[in-house]
Amino acid sequence: MESMQTVFEAAGGMDGMRRLAAAWHGRVMVDEVVSHAFSHGFHPQHVERLAAYWAEALGGPSLYSDSYGDETTVVKIHSGNGEHDEMDRRAIACFDLALADVGLANAGALGKVLHDYFAWATTTTMSRYRKSADDVPSGLSIPRWSWDGPQV
Repeated sequence: MESMQTVFEAAGGMDGMRRLAAAWHGRVMVDEVVSHAFSHGFHPQHVERLAAYWAEALGGPSLYSDSYGDETTVVKIHSGNGEHDEMDRRAIACFDLALADVGLANAGALGKVLHDYFAWATTTTMSRYRKSADDVPSGLSIPRWSWDGPQV
């Protein structure tokens, strides 16, 4: 039986992840609510790191874990900011616009699985520790996502 393409491969591999990360970053930087998350600065390689993170989560190489850190590192960056439901909603809306920017919004199952992954990551793993980054357990690994949703 022929093995099915990973979400990562279907989305264009590393180049696809970079294009999507750049499009999303561009969208959030001009959103008056979401851009606040970046108002204290962000890593100069944010787009590259985000692309590596998404690649690993969506079935690609473990570039993020090998080069930048683990899930604990990522979740700590996104923790300790209290409730931010409107920001989450708008970040997801920016992601949907970014999908359109890179031509994936009408890509059927691929567009849907990318949206579902981003919405899930934004509203669960990235906002689980609202009180303090100190609450984030060490040694977390990046959650994997496939055509069927989260891989547990």
